[in-house]
Amino acid sequence: MCARVLVAEDDEKQAEVLRLYLESEGHTVVLAPDGRAALDEARRDRPDLLVLDVMMPKVDGLDVCRILRGESDVAVLMLTARATEDDLLLGLDLGADDYLTKPYSPRELMARVRTLLRRTAARREPADTALRAGGLRLDPLRHEVSVDGRPVETTPGEFLLLETLIKQPGRVFTRRQLLELTRGDDRFVSTRIIDVHVLNLRKKLEPDPAKPQYLLTVFGVGYKLAAENGT
Repeated sequence: MCARVLVAEDDEKQAEVLRLYLESEGHTVVLAPDGRAALDEARRDRPDLLVLDVMMPKVDGLDVCRILRGESDVAVLMLTARATEDDLLLGLDLGADDYLTKPYSPRELMARVRTLLRRTAARREPADTALRAGGLRLDPLRHEVSVDGRPVETTPGEFLLLETLIKQPGRVFTRRQLLELTRGDDRFVSTRIIDVHVLNLRKKLEPDPAKPQYLLTVFGVGYKLAAENGT
């Protein structure tokens, strides 16, 4: 699966290492040495994946992620030396799809890249494959979400979580089950990522996020998507 990958990394040596690994798997790679250049390249080239260092000059990685997430659904893999859970969750809350904490192994990074690209691969099936629950509509092949006819932009991680829930309306999932179904056997990811995605989806889907109609919390257990009868 060859893709256009934008690497935003101000460490020239590290950027070249990333280029070599990505190109060895057939990807086309563009390097950006600072946050401003990353924004310019992302807008001009519309990459399939952005590998984004948090600590960037001119515009830092968190701001780059926030700005681009308002403009596109490009997959974002964040690289960070900030190892606390709160720092990592901040990146996810801004729209990053995955993260790696420095130092990391290039092999692990490439595994994450492959996973993200599989999730966001373009699908061309023209048939109506949409899943529905009440006014909520999700089309897995076109990667589209709408609520009551209003288009809703989601990150790849949010889309995958919503797709999992809408396939079985009314079923209660634990956070651990949702993590495994959306991210596989990833021991390094906290279940709090599910809470972050649910919070962001409620802001986008619900008329009143404080009183959700679609994404319901089952206290002490996890989450479910309301069935059409509202249960």
